[in-house]
Amino acid sequence: MTTAEAQCIREFERENRELRYADEILKLASAFFARAELDCRLK
Repeated sequence: MTTAEAQCIREFERENRELRYADEILKLASAFFARAELDCRLK
């Protein structure tokens, strides 16, 4: 594996971590707003 290939893999791995983190935040936010909406409807 060349140095450029190794660098590319590191960049992909970093981007993958960032995207997984953002996905988790979006899932939590979605659940939060869904609960808030449900609470409003039940009142």
